[in-house]
Amino acid sequence: MGRPQPSADLLNAVQALGAGFKGQVGISVRDIDEGWVVAWDGDRPRPQQSVSKLWVAITVMDAVDRGRLSLTDPVTITRADLTLFHQPIRALVGKDGYKATIGELLRGAMTRSDNTCNDVLLWRVGGPAAVNRMLADKGVVGVKFGPGERQLQARTAGLEWRPEWAGGWGFLKARAAMSYEARDRALTRYLAAPIDGASANGITLGLSLLSQGKLLSTRSTASLLTLMRSSKTGPLRLKSGLRPGWTLAHKTGTGQDLGSLSTGYNDVGLLVAPSGHRYAVAVMIASTRQPIPVRMRLMGDVTRAIVAANSR
Repeated sequence: MGRPQPSADLLNAVQALGAGFKGQVGISVRDIDEGWVVAWDGDRPRPQQSVSKLWVAITVMDAVDRGRLSLTDPVTITRADLTLFHQPIRALVGKDGYKATIGELLRGAMTRSDNTCNDVLLWRVGGPAAVNRMLADKGVVGVKFGPGERQLQARTAGLEWRPEWAGGWGFLKARAAMSYEARDRALTRYLAAPIDGASANGITLGLSLLSQGKLLSTRSTASLLTLMRSSKTGPLRLKSGLRPGWTLAHKTGTGQDLGSLSTGYNDVGLLVAPSGHRYAVAVMIASTRQPIPVRMRLMGDVTRAIVAANSR
């Protein structure tokens, strides 16, 4: 008996979806239980955006496993900790700050993709160097972690982050004051060599190792996957292709737009069939001018192809 192979139908479906999409996209489907991978341009680094919150979460849970942190540890969020874009916690941070726990911040980062929750956790575990060290130590190749939310978004726009922008409109005003040409140059530079770059195959490798219990303890793995199944973001991305009995534990990412160009539109996760068979999947749209429904349809179609192949 040779090694298990993917079905021709799934292989053809992934190739057709990748080739037919108008934009730069990487797709990876990894069968966790049989070990094969089907991909479309699966090794090219692409912007992760908030997909990278997954690696922060794993670094946090690894610190919990090692006894360096507890999910009940108290944290006070101050206005100086605020970031930019999506940060629901901002409404709770008054002049005296807001008291939370590591566990509550983890829930905010993973289920609501809260940028401030994620950034506070990032610096609590030792910053980007600690996350990149975790990825290297645990053998997650093809993935690198960027400089954190504020620097990432500022540099993507061609700016350097200023502390006085925390939580306010300063960043958006500064970006709005830039010429289209200057922003276009910065975005082109970012897309050519994303500072938070990861390949679709690298991400499904990391998800596979997580699912197999090779990154965290059994308890921490279960806790993290429960959070990922509770995610409120991207309900019409990969999740739109699910069928009854299937589950998805996932993390989305959404980058900046410039004119009609959208960047870093992603969804990655663990698909589990009713039989318990597991697949890691990543759809990473680096850049496209296609409208959101077309992008969501692509992601749902990848899920549908996996579901169809599994049921044969």
